[in-house]
Amino acid sequence: MHSLGHTSVPALLKYLRLAEHLGLDQDAALAAAGLSATDLADNSRRVSGEAHERLLGHLLDASGDPLFGLHAARFVQPGSWSVLGYITMNCATLGEAMSRIVPYEKLVGDMGVSRVEAAVDHVRLIWTCRHRPAEIRRHMVENVLASWLLYARWIADMERSPREVWFEHARPEAAPLAEYEAIFGCPVKFEQSCNALLVPLEYLGIPLRQADANLLRTLEEHALTLMAGLDDDEPLPLRVKNALRLLLKDGLPRKERVAERFAMTVRTLQRHLQQAGTSYQEILDRLRQELAEHYLLRSDLPIQDIAHYLGFTEPRSFHRSFKGWTGMTPGEFRESRRQTS
Repeated sequence: MHSLGHTSVPALLKYLRLAEHLGLDQDAALAAAGLSATDLADNSRRVSGEAHERLLGHLLDASGDPLFGLHAARFVQPGSWSVLGYITMNCATLGEAMSRIVPYEKLVGDMGVSRVEAAVDHVRLIWTCRHRPAEIRRHMVENVLASWLLYARWIADMERSPREVWFEHARPEAAPLAEYEAIFGCPVKFEQSCNALLVPLEYLGIPLRQADANLLRTLEEHALTLMAGLDDDEPLPLRVKNALRLLLKDGLPRKERVAERFAMTVRTLQRHLQQAGTSYQEILDRLRQELAEHYLLRSDLPIQDIAHYLGFTEPRSFHRSFKGWTGMTPGEFRESRRQTS
């Protein structure tokens, strides 16, 4: 059975703010979703993905707005993405903020999965929705991409637009193309290979107006604690990978620190991972390769900085490991992939 997981309460509030603006009956909407006002009173709570679908479905019918999801993006706030919103707001640059989406998006919910892909002169910030009903899916996708852009404009104090916006779905007949382009400020293409904002590389260095490195560190520590409680039902190898992803930002963590997060000794952790068909070192190597490829393609960071971020004590060790993973040096990988993008 396809599980829809959960959605954080703040992620639903954009829809309800638009409903209030339109004069819709919010009590009826909550009742249709099987929710109560009490369910939404605590921003730390999460509701089921099924309730999310029911709420959005009711609001689409009640509003009659073919662009309800897109219009709801205008009501985005920092809290709309839970702790992730405040983390991105306190990053130094737009590129740093974008890099926080993938590791922390589970704090917002299980609605979809983000990734960043690099091309020659831009990056694609991609979102894949996990919900299946076509109309629900379309409105969620349009809301997420528009919310990303409007929020980025606010935290960067800018009015810039992406190069293009891509949607997998076809444009609804009742929704004028001009309205999409008015919101995104750029060409919008439908029936594409993915849902994405195509962001020029030069945007990644734009400074954010409210950057606070000390607060960012505090927020990420809080996010780390919250994340630990969200993957209890996931297989242990994935939970270890998620823990390592978040701990690596402070340098290569000791095995003991990782094991402590799961209330295990190192030996017990190794035994459970072996029973799952893997090992601590294998998980660490796969994660380092994944992150290395991400940084090499997504950014112009010097290779020595990437080595440092991944916990390597010297670039030479990183070069040796990366060539073992891919058959290429980091520089060769970066150049070859960008030439084929």
